[in-house]
Amino acid sequence: MEQARSRSAEGSAEPAVPDIRTESARVPPQLRPGDEVRERGVATGSTRGEHTHSEPPIPLPRVEERRHSGAGQEASPGAERFPAEGGRPVVQRSSVRGQILDALRTALVAGELTPGEVYSAPALGERFGVSATPVREAMQQLALEGAVEVVPNRGFRVVVRGARELAELAEIRALIEVPVMLRLARTVPAERWAELRPLAEATVRAASSGCRATYAESDRAFHRAVLALAGNEQLVRIAEDLHRRAQCPLVGGPASRGRAELTADAAEHAALLDALVAQDLAVVQALVREHFAGAS
Repeated sequence: MEQARSRSAEGSAEPAVPDIRTESARVPPQLRPGDEVRERGVATGSTRGEHTHSEPPIPLPRVEERRHSGAGQEASPGAERFPAEGGRPVVQRSSVRGQILDALRTALVAGELTPGEVYSAPALGERFGVSATPVREAMQQLALEGAVEVVPNRGFRVVVRGARELAELAEIRALIEVPVMLRLARTVPAERWAELRPLAEATVRAASSGCRATYAESDRAFHRAVLALAGNEQLVRIAEDLHRRAQCPLVGGPASRGRAELTADAAEHAALLDALVAQDLAVVQALVREHFAGAS
């Protein structure tokens, strides 16, 4: 009887967050209806043994709706920041994990989540007004993307990126994308490049806002559209993953680039399109390498 009670207790205990350094991280199954939102605003701070005390606060998400201006397509619902209601951000019950994932990605790019700091899923869930489960699922996805790492029984540590790592990412992006750009310059007709002008103009408008997260999203949209002309979906996925990693703030540097730097970076998109239309391969290569080197 004692052994049976012991096995029953062990079976009901929730396992600790896996350490991705020793096992493969995976995103848990999607939530059942009603599982994802905390009832009556009660936090589950003891979930998985994650500590919520002495955790650095992060700003609550701002109300912000980003669209791909000029592209004729509206951004996905998960790309919106959460509106605040009664001092707490409100998350729609549909696609909770997706909304949390987008909000955390934005917070990482904006520098609202500090590199090297550990954040627990219950504490973040309390700030977002949801349970720890969708936050933990979103964090597991970010761990797969290399943005955070699992700290057993504590939560997730934001990965620290230095100048050397960002330079390495820029080199890898150039190795992959420059040959593709040169091939596209020789084969894609001018009218196809003209279709991307609205996306290039959207990056300029995003840069003028001075918001690094807003600009990062429009910057990825432009590069994704360019590479999509190659017709290689795997290329687009790999390039976007590298792009996301390169957009994390530099440790020891400013939390975000200024409006002038963002605007100069955005202007390079129009210059790149001009060089692609003119089939000026030397300029295309130089612009892409310079653009990647200054993207951090």
